[in-house]
Amino acid sequence: MSAAATTTAPGGPPGRTPRSARRGRTPLGPTVVLVLGAVYCLLPVLWVVTAATKTPGELFTTFSLAPSFNGGLTGNVTDLLDYGDGVFWRWALNTVLYAGVGSVLTVAVSAAAGYALAKYRFRGREAVFRLILAGVLVPQVTLAIPQYLLLAQVGLTNTYWSVLLPSLISPFSIYLCRIYAMAAVPDQLLEAGRIDGAGEWRLFGSVAMPLMLPGLITVLLLQFVAIWNNFLLPFIMLSSDERYPLTVGLFSLLNQGASQPALYTLVISGAMLSVLPLVALFLLLQRYWKLDMLSGGLKG
Repeated sequence: MSAAATTTAPGGPPGRTPRSARRGRTPLGPTVVLVLGAVYCLLPVLWVVTAATKTPGELFTTFSLAPSFNGGLTGNVTDLLDYGDGVFWRWALNTVLYAGVGSVLTVAVSAAAGYALAKYRFRGREAVFRLILAGVLVPQVTLAIPQYLLLAQVGLTNTYWSVLLPSLISPFSIYLCRIYAMAAVPDQLLEAGRIDGAGEWRLFGSVAMPLMLPGLITVLLLQFVAIWNNFLLPFIMLSSDERYPLTVGLFSLLNQGASQPALYTLVISGAMLSVLPLVALFLLLQRYWKLDMLSGGLKG
């Protein structure tokens, strides 16, 4: 028997695999669980993509996950964009407005609030932070009706502000910004800036914000996705279809599909198109997270 055929572990009997080599093996159980989770998450997306390629006659008569190559996708997208004098474009622009402006304003508010809670000492700071943590635990569904009643008192329902204003204050975003400011912004750097004569707003804008950028990108993405996918708030606040976002607009089309089955393919095509900007945003912003992990590794 050759020497390469037998592995001898130091201090152990010959012919056994060293413990360090056994530790390097990937367990099968967690891999199977991750694969099943990925299939569970991707299966609805696969169904939407394949169903969007089918004509109205093929949607309910062919296998669900089998795509069609009869030009159904092109026809469905064309019919969707032409439906209602191009109302889908209106819904898409409204969604971009709600998600884009809302997420940017949320980042600004959350960054200022999180930085103040992390770097300033004032009476009641811990009580305010605990109140924000309590707000994280409150489901947004329970706040929709009170928010509607408050905005109705000032005549802002069925306006763009009725969707934008409730999204400005995000307890979870403030919590993330506070945690990130505590970890990423050194107190010594702020003190050095104060000694050099920099004001507090300049310290926040020129020193803290660049250091907090990876965390702010995370907050921006999470809030953008949350507003983009939000259904209940605009559904309660808005009564004019000209101000609908994609979620409410496609839902109204789905309800009409009970009497016009041909609209089902338009709804599916609209759902597929509405996902594409989110995928593009994830791919565009993921480099900031890689940069953050690299900088954290260098600091360690």
